[in-house]
Amino acid sequence: MDRAMRRKDKEITDPKEIEKILKREKICRVAFNGSPFPYVVPLCYGYEDGAIYFHGFGGGKKIDCIKDDPHVCFEIDCDVKIISDEDPCEWTVHYRSVIGYGRATILEDPEEKKKGLDIIVKQYAGRALPFPEKALGAVCVVKVEIESVKGRKNGYER
Repeated sequence: MDRAMRRKDKEITDPKEIEKILKREKICRVAFNGSPFPYVVPLCYGYEDGAIYFHGFGGGKKIDCIKDDPHVCFEIDCDVKIISDEDPCEWTVHYRSVIGYGRATILEDPEEKKKGLDIIVKQYAGRALPFPEKALGAVCVVKVEIESVKGRKNGYER
């Protein structure tokens, strides 16, 4: 999990730059330990204080995976630009990305669920918006405590 990055020239070493990506982006891909294969889902998410929040409904595959094994991996990328060339061997991609690992917890407490949903909404709307009480009961909110995170970039200033 904390293996050293092979390409040090691409590593994002500034934690503030990693956090900026986590706070501004809109889609997070989360990998679950499914059976018999890993299960990856692109999700709307929110980030705050070292944790990622996402939501779903109680009967879905991602929730089943978390109940079986809470360990997850997530990936967020941004500023993706394909750089083409007449020589196909010279093509490259400029990007910034974050990959992290953590443990997912299904939030049961209504106040914790509301806090998680507020964090998700703030990621998109820039502020919290009111939720109907019945929506809180129907939705499943998941918190991923980040245990390890690394950033990587290509084509952008170090």
